[in-house]
Amino acid sequence: MAELTHFDAEGRAHMVDVSDKPLTARVAVARGAVVMRPETLALVTEGRAKKGDVLGVARLAGIMGAKRCADLIPLCHPLPITKVTLDLHPDPALPGVRLRAEVRTTGQTGVEMEALTAVSVAALTVYDMLKAAEKSMRITDIDVVLKDGGKSGRYEAE
Repeated sequence: MAELTHFDAEGRAHMVDVSDKPLTARVAVARGAVVMRPETLALVTEGRAKKGDVLGVARLAGIMGAKRCADLIPLCHPLPITKVTLDLHPDPALPGVRLRAEVRTTGQTGVEMEALTAVSVAALTVYDMLKAAEKSMRITDIDVVLKDGGKSGRYEAE
């Protein structure tokens, strides 16, 4: 098991010093889903949600979430994010909305947390915009599917 870098020799949480690490191109992709009843999904696909464009608002919320990650996760470094792409796709087979975020930077640490935050905030926004129609929606399966750049190299989920 890899050493946990967010703890010092005495076991206290601390922010990792990345000042000696080289700048490298970094990318991370995360995904997730919001599971709902077919009639709730129809509100999204037919544009009948009372609060408006569910997918458009959730996309913007996810992008904003990625940019604010260091404000939300105590030991994350503020990063100069160069790109955030958030795709939200209605999936009748789920039924629900599938989410995928890609975050890029050139920096000294990775952007996995930013990609996870983008998906999480977008999923929460989908829930918020549709909760009047269905409170039993579930946010599920949020994970990192790709990470590349830096010392640890490339990771791809199976």
